[in-house]
Amino acid sequence: MHEKEILKELERLYPDARPALKYSTPYELLVAVILSAQCTDERVNKVTAELFKEHNTPETMLELSQQELEKYIFSCGLYRSKAAHILSASRDIVEKFAGQVPSEHKQLKSLAGVGQKTANVVYAVAFGGDAIAVDTHVFRVSNRLGLAHADTPQKTELQLREAIPQADWSKAHHWLIYHGRQVCHSQKPDCINCTLNPLCPYFASTRGDNTKRYSR
Repeated sequence: MHEKEILKELERLYPDARPALKYSTPYELLVAVILSAQCTDERVNKVTAELFKEHNTPETMLELSQQELEKYIFSCGLYRSKAAHILSASRDIVEKFAGQVPSEHKQLKSLAGVGQKTANVVYAVAFGGDAIAVDTHVFRVSNRLGLAHADTPQKTELQLREAIPQADWSKAHHWLIYHGRQVCHSQKPDCINCTLNPLCPYFASTRGDNTKRYSR
């Protein structure tokens, strides 16, 4: 296996990889991550720039009705469910955690509307915890590179935790996202110019022929 070589090259390619979502507090990050589901980070940043002017704490967020919040976040898609999740999580934070986003992974997952991926991002980025959040980029790239061989994000996360040293989990999450955005695209990956292609099972199976469809 080539896990070490792959990770070394990803680190070389993306030494400054960092979250694209803009935030200044753990709460702002939590809201932004909830909004980012099936939405671009660029769009989320535009929405939160307005939303956070007056509603950047759980207390001020709860001043909004669901319908009012929906108007702010409409362009992010899935706005009804996202508004419900944000308000429910905000209520939990106020009532159960004295207005502060909890720093423990288990407590984060106890918040209404917060699943494994969202909890992993907040735990790793806001609190420096060791976690790998598997979004569509991480799922696609890690399985193409052979760091995982899984058909679900949950299985992919478990396999990545075995393949990657724990101290690198959070960094590797960002490396894989950057590679997915810049090179290993969903429909037309730039395999020919990818410096990882000598180590990549996907490239070996297609030899850079992107007309061959791949399920991930």
